[in-house]
Amino acid sequence: MKIHLEKSYGVRADNSMKTWIQLFRTYNKVRAKESAYIQSFGLTMNQFQVLEVLYHRGDMNIGTITKLTMGTPGNVTVVVRNLKRDGWISSVADLKDKRASILSITQKGRDIIEKLFPGHAKNFEEYFEVLDEDETETLFKLLRKLNKSL
Repeated sequence: MKIHLEKSYGVRADNSMKTWIQLFRTYNKVRAKESAYIQSFGLTMNQFQVLEVLYHRGDMNIGTITKLTMGTPGNVTVVVRNLKRDGWISSVADLKDKRASILSITQKGRDIIEKLFPGHAKNFEEYFEVLDEDETETLFKLLRKLNKSL
């Protein structure tokens, strides 16, 4: 499908905006598919993100989780509170900072991530199967370059 703009803002600007639109559309499609998959396990996307980061990165405070999940402090606080209430994570006081807590994934949380994550990984493999290995690597490098420049 060719995208046609009524007014041009210059070739570089037009191409940049068209590229952003494609990136955003792709992100939205993948996010919707993954949200549905994760919800089939009884978790929200935000709950999954917190559990996943604790599972793969280990114990940490809420500030670090907020940065890694790219969430907002208020939202992550609510998600953490609900995960603690439901037994997915636990917390202990941070000995280095009395105002903070260190969060850990519980066995219940590990069990759901270990059940959910292989399918999650397989989904991403399928999303990217339209690209060969070189194209996938090139796309990664280009997106990383763009990200670092911002």
